[in-house]
Amino acid sequence: MPDYTKDREAAWQLLNEYVKSETLLRHSLTVEAVMRHFASLYQEDPDLWGNIGLLHDIDFELYPDQHCRKTREILTPQGLPAEFIRAIESHGYGLVHDVEPRENVEKVLFTIDELTGLVSATALLRPSKSLHDLTAKSVKKKWKQKSFAENVNREVIEAGADRLGKDLNEIIEETIKGMRTVALAIGLEGNVETGVEAGK
Repeated sequence: MPDYTKDREAAWQLLNEYVKSETLLRHSLTVEAVMRHFASLYQEDPDLWGNIGLLHDIDFELYPDQHCRKTREILTPQGLPAEFIRAIESHGYGLVHDVEPRENVEKVLFTIDELTGLVSATALLRPSKSLHDLTAKSVKKKWKQKSFAENVNREVIEAGADRLGKDLNEIIEETIKGMRTVALAIGLEGNVETGVEAGK
């Protein structure tokens, strides 16, 4: 059995068994990239953090009404450790689950999951449609417009920032940096053709 905590290709293949939506696959790649970036900031294992990000919505497409509550049922038979599964469950804290984010990996996932949606929406409004010229200031400006990306739960992001003890501007800036590493794959490189077939 593959070690899904380390083997990125195996984790990507597992994700594709449960997720077919290109939008959700792109979101998974986005969160993976940001988690890898934050792992480096915290001097943690980027493969472990990245795969947690990659698989964080593995139950959402098939079980939208039981999101985060089907994760354990799916991942335990794959040999994944309890702490890996708990990290994924905790990103639904206060929304769909009562597992509270306590470790840094859990706090980061809880915070950036929603934030990546706001960053993506802001980038798509720019003439370049690119992350490469996007600033935290631009994202914060859109943050204040409650009608913009209204499905993004800003309270969750703020609560996550408080848990991390970090300034929101810093978190936004680092999230943008992480997303830039997969800009082409997630359609935010600019006006070029994109795709997620290889998960790159």
